[in-house]
Amino acid sequence: MVVIEVADVVKQYITGDINCIALDNVGLKIQKGEFTSIMGPSGSGKSTFMNMLGCLDRMDSGRYLLNNQDVSDLTDNELAYIRNKEIGFVFQSFNLLPKMNLIENVELPMVYSGLGSRERRERALEALNKVGLSDRIRHKPNEISGGQKQRVAIARAIVNNPAVLMADEPTGNLDTKSSVEIMRIFQKLNNEGTTVVMVTHEEDIAQHTKRIVRFRDGKIVSDSEIKDRIVL
Repeated sequence: MVVIEVADVVKQYITGDINCIALDNVGLKIQKGEFTSIMGPSGSGKSTFMNMLGCLDRMDSGRYLLNNQDVSDLTDNELAYIRNKEIGFVFQSFNLLPKMNLIENVELPMVYSGLGSRERRERALEALNKVGLSDRIRHKPNEISGGQKQRVAIARAIVNNPAVLMADEPTGNLDTKSSVEIMRIFQKLNNEGTTVVMVTHEEDIAQHTKRIVRFRDGKIVSDSEIKDRIVL
């Protein structure tokens, strides 16, 4: 089953007299259960592509099907609903709310989904248990390490059972040991059936995934399966 399908996608930015084509007729399919890295140098289009896949930015032309739904021409409110229902986000900077404890941070997406407090609490506990933090639920973000913060962010991203988990440089702010632990969690979630798409500039981190799609100058220049990937 295809979870992500984009075709003929164009995105350009106009600044004064300068017209920058960020995505140049890009097409890609990602199957359910894949673990895909998006790579490329600065300005290659990979971040723009990730923002478009995450329904954070709009394409100028082309088609985007997410979990069999055409999201190309949805309104802002419809896109917000899709982001909350179908996509789990993990960012380099964690994006945790400092005044909330860990379980309250993880519950947030479900508040927007309208779930009752008891179900929110149960699902948040289950998600924190999956990332090995069920013993820290009352801690605030400033009371845990960077690696633990990213684990909380992953728990928050999976709590609504999204169709796809999207990670933007998830190990960019972490040391080597914490980075390996985060990739171990991603691999575990992927083994359980979660589709993961990850932007990274770190070749060793990409080797933990199953497929690498490389961008340059707004185009996909290679798309290959990793035969000898690192399995944790």
